[in-house]
Amino acid sequence: MTTTRPSRLAALALTATFAIAACGGGATPSPTGAVPTDGATDEPSMAPLSGTVTIDGSSTVYPITELVAEEFQLANTGVQVPVAFSGTGGGFKKFCAGDTDINDASRPIKAEDEGEGLACETNGVEYVELQVAIDGLTVVVNPANDFAACLTVNQLARIYGPDSPEHLLWSDVDPSFPADEVQRYMPGADSGTFDYFTEEINGETDAATTHATQSEDDNTLVTGVAGDTYAIAFFGYAYYVENTDKLEAVEVDGGDGCVAPTDETINSNEYAPLSRPIFIYPDVGKAKERPELKAFVDYYLANTNAFSTEVGYIAVPDDVLAAEVAEWEAAVGG
Repeated sequence: MTTTRPSRLAALALTATFAIAACGGGATPSPTGAVPTDGATDEPSMAPLSGTVTIDGSSTVYPITELVAEEFQLANTGVQVPVAFSGTGGGFKKFCAGDTDINDASRPIKAEDEGEGLACETNGVEYVELQVAIDGLTVVVNPANDFAACLTVNQLARIYGPDSPEHLLWSDVDPSFPADEVQRYMPGADSGTFDYFTEEINGETDAATTHATQSEDDNTLVTGVAGDTYAIAFFGYAYYVENTDKLEAVEVDGGDGCVAPTDETINSNEYAPLSRPIFIYPDVGKAKERPELKAFVDYYLANTNAFSTEVGYIAVPDDVLAAEVAEWEAAVGG
């Protein structure tokens, strides 16, 4: 997903980086030429950070993390931060094997899953869950679709449920809809968005139709729906915001009437049941030993609300963010 980086964000990034350095994070050297206050002693600047912070996981969280990584690297040129997206579940498998430093996640880790929580426990990977934004999982159709303006949870289950037939017609979803075949797109099975949607809409995690085109790359889903009048898909709110010229958001009726996904309805949870928190999971043990990793997470938390809204997500409430910062500082020792 393409994001922009206005100068105000670049300035914010540098300001936050110096703030981290002042708190002992060492993200950049102190500015030269500063005059110490009375009674202060000159101390050598912290050495510039170096190393690599590897990140994988959710394609939903990816736009935020990508922007954070870009700005962090501008301020800390000795640190490389490659960001990939193999899906929340695929990312956790790598993270819990010790292959990555941070996992982006659009759902909580599955504590009893052999490839996730149990693997982390077996491999001695200590982590902390940090909420970085609020998302509204968005159902989209082609702009030429003038009939499916609102869908109920039951109708969505009819489209995406495990018993949905291969050649489902829109008229099977609602008799007033045209008798044209539904072209279904959805995230891959390793996606946290897939897990969340199937649990909330179909009533069971991973229970879904086998007659949909799946991809871990949300841009593939965007392209599919943009090219077919009778297509439908779902993914993170930011991908809809980035593509409003190509897509139409469907209102969802969770039992209290049709509600469109907007900043306000997602933040208030009126857009139910598809409003959700999204997270990063840093490796605490590595962060205690590697200042570049700790500094990156410090920087992420310091800037997440600005960056999240920049790419189309909803900022975390101040009290929630303060609690996340406190949890992170307690985990790594301040």
